[in-house]
Amino acid sequence: MSHPLINQHGPPLSLPDANGETYVMTPGANGVPIALFFYPESEYSNQGPTVVRGKLANSEMPLQELYKRAKVEIVGISKDPVAKQKAFVEKEKLTYPILSDTSGEARKAYQVGKGLMGLTDARVTFFIDSEGMVR
Repeated sequence: MSHPLINQHGPPLSLPDANGETYVMTPGANGVPIALFFYPESEYSNQGPTVVRGKLANSEMPLQELYKRAKVEIVGISKDPVAKQKAFVEKEKLTYPILSDTSGEARKAYQVGKGLMGLTDARVTFFIDSEGMVR
């Protein structure tokens, strides 16, 4: 399945993180690849960003640590407000930015639609290379 942003420069984003601080993501600006994932809601933490929290098959190393060692920035986004994101980050002990997209601007910029027969926001992961191109 193709996406219109493949081989295009990733749109920049400016959203509040789980601490209410503005997080600015400008793909390619610092030369670091980004794993950007969208998920429906933090309350679904058992089904939420499990790919990033989980482990690779036959590996004891959490993906979060693997990405860190590979120098890949991880950024997660859902429509949840800051307070809900903060509780989620603390509960799951996440060390990467989880952003609050209550207005849907990031989903619109990255053309993220609905999943689960249109009943919820889709789960989508974008890999953005060190030059800012969506792959």
